[in-house]
Amino acid sequence: MPRAEVGTPKYLANKMKAKGLQRLRWYCQVCQKQCRDENGFKCHAQSEAHLRQMLVVGEHAGRHIADFSSQFQHDYVQLLSRRFGTKRVFANRVYQELIQNKEHVHMNATRWVTLTEFVKHLGRAGIAHVDETDEGWWVAWIDNSPKALAKQAATLQKERATMSDEQRERILIAEQIERAREQEGAQGSTSEGPPEEPGLKRDEGADKVVLSLTPKSLKLDPSSKSRPTGGGGLKLSGVKPDISPLKANPLKRPNPLKSVATSRPVEGATQSEEKKQSASTLSAAERIILEEQERKRRCRESITA
Repeated sequence: MPRAEVGTPKYLANKMKAKGLQRLRWYCQVCQKQCRDENGFKCHAQSEAHLRQMLVVGEHAGRHIADFSSQFQHDYVQLLSRRFGTKRVFANRVYQELIQNKEHVHMNATRWVTLTEFVKHLGRAGIAHVDETDEGWWVAWIDNSPKALAKQAATLQKERATMSDEQRERILIAEQIERAREQEGAQGSTSEGPPEEPGLKRDEGADKVVLSLTPKSLKLDPSSKSRPTGGGGLKLSGVKPDISPLKANPLKRPNPLKSVATSRPVEGATQSEEKKQSASTLSAAERIILEEQERKRRCRESITA
C-alpha cells in the first residue's frame, strides 16, 4: 500500500497518531522505525528493507550491540551529570526524561534487558553510587574529571591550612589510639588462652566445713540406769518424766507418804502411770473418781508396808 502524499488528510492523520511516545517493543533500532501496533511491527519485520538491514547487522552483531550499548550509556550518564549533578536521584526518573526524545537509542537494542541491570553496571564500573530501597534504585553521579579532582585537592589543602594546632593534635591522638587498639587486638588473638577472670578462690590447705543435721544422743548417768525389781523383773528408769503444769490437778492434795512410796519401786507403778495418762483424756467427774480410788489404794499400801 503506497504511503499517503504530504499534505493529504491521510498524511495528517498518520502524523497525529505517531505524535508522542510509542511502545518500545514495537521500535526497530536497526531501521530506526517506530510502529504503532503489533501488526505493523510484524509487517515491518517481514519487509524486504528490514531483512536486508538485518543481514548486514548479522555479520557483526556483537559490534553493533556494543555500539548501541555505549551510546545508550553515554546519553544516560550525560543527562544524569548535566541535569542532576552529584545529587542522589531516582534512576527511573532519569530514564523517563531520556526516552522523551524519540530519536534516542532504545534499551531493547543494548545488552541490558532491564533498567536494574543497567544501574548495577553503573555501580560496578564506578560511574555512580548505587543503592536500593523499597521504592527502587537510586543513583548519584561520581565526578571523576581532572577539574573536579583538582578542586577537591585544593579544598582539602585549604582546610588543613586553616586547621588550628589543637585540632591537629586531636586528630593525631585519635589516630594513635586507633593504632594501639589494633595492636592490642592482634596481640590478644595470638595469645595462647583467654585471660583469667577474677573471682572467689578457696585455699587448698584450708579445713573443710562440715554441717551435721543429726541431733545429739542423750547421755544418762550410770546411777540412773534401770535395775531389776524382785517381783516381776520390770526395769524402772530413775529419771523423772517432765510433768506439764497444764496437766496438774488443783484439787489433788499432797500425799505425805509419797516419798516413802517412791523410795522403793513397786511392781504396779507403771500401771498407775498409764492410768494417769489415760485419765487426762477423761471428763472432770471421772478424773475425780479415779483420783479418789488411787488415793485409797496408796493408803492401803502404806499401811501394809
